[in-house]
Amino acid sequence: MATKWKNMVNKIKNFFKRNRRLLLGLVSLIVCFPFFYSLIAYRWYHPTEEAWFFGIVGNVLLGIGIILVLGKMMQNKYRYWLPEDENYYSEWRMKFRKQQQVMGATGIVLGLLACWYMSYLTYSAQQWAYSYSNYASGYVLIITVIIQYGICQFVVVSFMGKKLNLLMERMAEINRQRLDEALEIEHQSIAKAMEIEKKSLEKVSRSDQLKVDLITNVSHDLKTPLTSMVGYIELMKKEELNDTVRDYVEVISAKAVKLKEMIESLFSLAKASSGNVELHKESLELNRLIEQIFADMDDRIKGSSLAYVMQLTEENTSMVTDNMHLYRICQNLIENTLKYSAKGTRVFIRTYVKTRETASGETEEKLCLEIVNTASYFMDFQKEDIVERFARADKARTSEGNGLGLAIVSTYTSALGGEFDIRIDCDQFKATLVFSRQIE
Repeated sequence: MATKWKNMVNKIKNFFKRNRRLLLGLVSLIVCFPFFYSLIAYRWYHPTEEAWFFGIVGNVLLGIGIILVLGKMMQNKYRYWLPEDENYYSEWRMKFRKQQQVMGATGIVLGLLACWYMSYLTYSAQQWAYSYSNYASGYVLIITVIIQYGICQFVVVSFMGKKLNLLMERMAEINRQRLDEALEIEHQSIAKAMEIEKKSLEKVSRSDQLKVDLITNVSHDLKTPLTSMVGYIELMKKEELNDTVRDYVEVISAKAVKLKEMIESLFSLAKASSGNVELHKESLELNRLIEQIFADMDDRIKGSSLAYVMQLTEENTSMVTDNMHLYRICQNLIENTLKYSAKGTRVFIRTYVKTRETASGETEEKLCLEIVNTASYFMDFQKEDIVERFARADKARTSEGNGLGLAIVSTYTSALGGEFDIRIDCDQFKATLVFSRQIE
């Protein structure tokens, strides 16, 4: 009897150990229910601050529950899914798209319900002429739908991204096995072995392209709901809100805009890395472009504690290139000086023309842009490190950058046929761009 009881206790312990994340998630979902029930059932009795408190606590609990439960469900569902053929990416993308469709439909339905509830509150207040009308519960539900949709997207995208990495590692292992087989039969046919190696390298290259495709697809899928979030937030800012709620909305708006900018930068970088950059060449002057950027960023530059010193050459700086991409390159470098320069220092912007003789004896002119600033942190990195995506020289991450600026500069400069170089001298950071006058 004692043995049987001990076995039962061990089974129960093992069950809780295997499913502790799921059980914790269910508990979190159950605990969040009273907060939303009280928020809706007693909507007219809660002051605004109290309603927002219920909403924040409920969202935290609901978010934790969704992360734990949804993550466990996806782990159980795809535990044994490991395609054996080379069409694994098509199968992965089909499953990912299906999940996005289900989540999108669910998000739209819940969003419509939240909007209907908000309309119901407004109608009730007007119909019954309440002396005290508080719409905070309506705003909380709308924001709840947006936040929880974003959490679901994060869970799904993170899980599917990890799954794709596992599939790619499996493909890489298959490639290594094929390469070993090719080496074993090298004595029979060198030409045949070289052909197999070539195919293996092509598949590895395809795996790298899949990473770019993943970033592009995820960025595109995130842009649509994020645009809706920004739109709803702008509508909320037009409503009559008390000071506390308006402060909350302003914080949400600023973070949403920053996230949208980062996603757009990531999308542009992925597109450029894949070689799908469309160039629209036209004649322009580098000096005029720099002056235009400074005019566009005048408020930010004047609001900084930096002194910008312009040293633009009097020589002709006309060139033929893509105006939009060159503008983005120069703008990113100037924005970096605003983010990472030490307060009270000077930033030097210099243009000049460099000439050299080619192998055929002809004289070639190069247009150069040089930006020098004094960093506010210890610079311990190489050029190859800092131009990587999400790499930042400020390792403490105390500044507002996202680590994409110099990666975009490097990628776009290569696409335009130019050269980008970084040099560090103690706390001096020098970025140099070199372009030909005519890009063929």
